[in-house]
Formats: sequence, structure tokens, C-alpha cells
Amino acid sequence: MFFGLFWGDWTILVLIPAMIFALWAQARVNSTFKRYAKVHSRRGLTGAEAARRVLDAAGLYNVRIEHIRGHLTDHYDPRENVIRLSDATFNSTGIAAIGVAAHEAGHAVQHAQGYVPIKLRAAIIPITNIGSKLAMPLFLLGLIFAGGSYVGGGIGETLMLTGILFFSFSTLFQLVTLPTEFNASSRAMKALEDGGVLAADELPAAKKTLSAAAMTYVAALATSLASLLRLILIFNGNRRQ
Repeated sequence: MFFGLFWGDWTILVLIPAMIFALWAQARVNSTFKRYAKVHSRRGLTGAEAARRVLDAAGLYNVRIEHIRGHLTDHYDPRENVIRLSDATFNSTGIAAIGVAAHEAGHAVQHAQGYVPIKLRAAIIPITNIGSKLAMPLFLLGLIFAGGSYVGGGIGETLMLTGILFFSFSTLFQLVTLPTEFNASSRAMKALEDGGVLAADELPAAKKTLSAAAMTYVAALATSLASLLRLILIFNGNRRQ
């Protein structure tokens, strides 16, 4: 029997803390957004209007803002130079929606100003996409070969190591994402305050929303690191057999 056949060995224990953290982070961002989505800004600006103010203040008049279906599917697309705001954000005057919209505008400002982490993240997306598709198939194929002859075992180890390398690109992507997301939130909070989009006593609610969202990226990195560690443990376990 192959060591580390994914759900049948002790290495699964490595993933459990990260999985629990990820579930907690997702629950927290959902509950926080839901709570502050009900608290409406006294100035009455919608998420789309808030994002427009942040963009205009940075001189980014050419960045479009569009509506997209879904819940918290908000994102900035640098290829199209457009911010897409979800059903829960676009027309909402809730403080949570304004915070999220300003955060996406912060990404547009990062891109325009050549913020290094967002440029690095964009640069590694192609190889990350390839790696995420090939990593596990290569690793599983390596496990199969590793249980065969000496020659097959050598091929298996090579395939497993290649799978680990490809998976590490996803981990690197998550690592680079962290400063990008935290910086976008920092820019958003400053813009909301300096532009008078939110009153002083409304800013903490927006900050709590963005902080909760940031934890989901921390959890994603933790999960990726734990998964990478597990692959390495499985590989080493097979070598010792």
C-alpha cells in the first residue's frame, strides 16, 4: 500500500488546523459583512459611488465600474481596467458594501501606481494556473510509479517532486496575495476617511469588514502551506519504504 494515499494516513492531521481556521475565517467574513451591510452610511453613497470617488480622487477616471451577479464576487480586473461589484455591493448603501467597493478601488490604484506585489502576482498567474492543474495529477501518478520497480520508483519520485514544485507556485501566489490585499484595504480606509465618504464613527465598521475579509487570505495561505507540507511528508514517507 502506498504511504500517504491522501485520506488514509496520519498526514491528514497536518491539514486539520488550517481547515478549521479557513472555516472560521469564512464564517467571520460572512457574519461581519451581514452585520455591517445593515448599517447604512449617513451620507447615502452606494458601493459603486464610493468606489467612483476613490478612483476619481486618484485620477483614475478611465477605470469603469460594472455590476456583476453573485454574493461578494467583487473584484478588479486589470486586463479590462474595470471594477466589478456584486449584487450585495453595487447599489448598497451599507458600510460593509462601501468598504468592499473601496477595497477593490484600492487594487486599481495599486495597479496604476505600479505597486510591486500586485505586479508580481499578475506575473505569476499564468504559471500558477498551469501548476494548479498539473500538480496533483503528477503527484498521484508519481505515487503509482513509486510503488513499482526500481526504475519506476525513480520516475515516480521525479513526478512527485515535479508535482510538489508545481503546487509550490500556488503557495507562492497566496503569499504574494497577502501584502496586496492588506495594502488595498489600507488604501481604502485612507481614501474613505480623506474623501469624507464615511463619517469618523462609521470608519471602524468598514475596517472590521475589511479585516475579516483579510483573514480569509491568511487562511488560504495557511491551507496552502499545510497542503504543501503534507505532500512533502508523503513524498518522504514513500522514499523511506
